[in-house]
Amino acid sequence: MTHLGNFNPSEIENRSFSHGVCTSCQTIRTSRKKSRVHISAIPFGTTDWSQIERTEHKGERGFAYWRTQHFGTIRVRMVEYTPGYFADHWCVKGHILLCTEGELHTELEDGRKFTLKPGTSYQVADNAEPHRSYTEVGAKLFIVD
Repeated sequence: MTHLGNFNPSEIENRSFSHGVCTSCQTIRTSRKKSRVHISAIPFGTTDWSQIERTEHKGERGFAYWRTQHFGTIRVRMVEYTPGYFADHWCVKGHILLCTEGELHTELEDGRKFTLKPGTSYQVADNAEPHRSYTEVGAKLFIVD
């Protein structure tokens, strides 16, 4: 039997197993499922982002180039900001954003600032905290909203 959760050997006697699955972990998995985003009616597929049409979006300075796919109500984008890009608006849309290349600075309307480098991400809900982004060196992002 393999236990996939946090393993503390002294607790093994207190765990119950059904068909090789830790019933306490199953309970945790069930409760986590309730808080996940519900994605439905999207068949398995792959995307070759280089084949998706690139659209240009002018910032206050510089440009953003988007490659966009829609999956039901979910918009997924590969975005490239040119060096010197500065957004021309405060955004209130919620996103999950992953920086894959370069460096992105994001400022919240309340003055807080954050920097993303490759492998770091941020998430914000719709209408939660207005934000705008800029980059001195350029950035490539993977965005879900």
